[in-house]
Amino acid sequence: MCVTLLVAAIAMKATGSEVAAAASVQARGWTLGEDAATKQNPLQADEKTLAAGKAVFKQKCQKCHGPGGLGDGPDADPDAAGDMDLTNPKRAERNTDGVVFYKVLNGRGNPKMPAFKDELGEEQIWQVVTYVQTLRKKG
Repeated sequence: MCVTLLVAAIAMKATGSEVAAAASVQARGWTLGEDAATKQNPLQADEKTLAAGKAVFKQKCQKCHGPGGLGDGPDADPDAAGDMDLTNPKRAERNTDGVVFYKVLNGRGNPKMPAFKDELGEEQIWQVVTYVQTLRKKG
C-alpha cells in the first residue's frame, strides 16, 4: 500500500495519542517522519558545514559506507552493497535531505544501519546529511 495512503488510513482510525504514533511511517524498514519528503535542511552547503559533516561521516559512517560512500568500508555488509552505496545518483530523488535525516536519526534493522539519535545532535545530523549529498555522482 502506498505510504501516503497508509498514513491517511491510520490517521483516520486513530485518535489522541494514536495520531502521534501515525506521524512516522515505515518504508523498507526505515522509520521516517511523515514530513520526510519535504523536511528542509536548515544548513547551507558551505565550507564550514561540509568540513563538519565530513568529520562526522569519517567518525560514524565511514567504517560501513567507506571513505567515498561506495559501501566498501571494513564493516560493510557485502550482501547490502547497493543499499550502502551513497553515490548512486538514481537514489537522490527518493533520498531527499529530510529522508536522509530520518535514516541517520532512526537507522534500521535489515540491512543494518545504526540509529544515531542518541549519539549525534540534530545539527550534526544535518551536517552529515549535507556532506553525504555531495557524494552523489552526477547522473
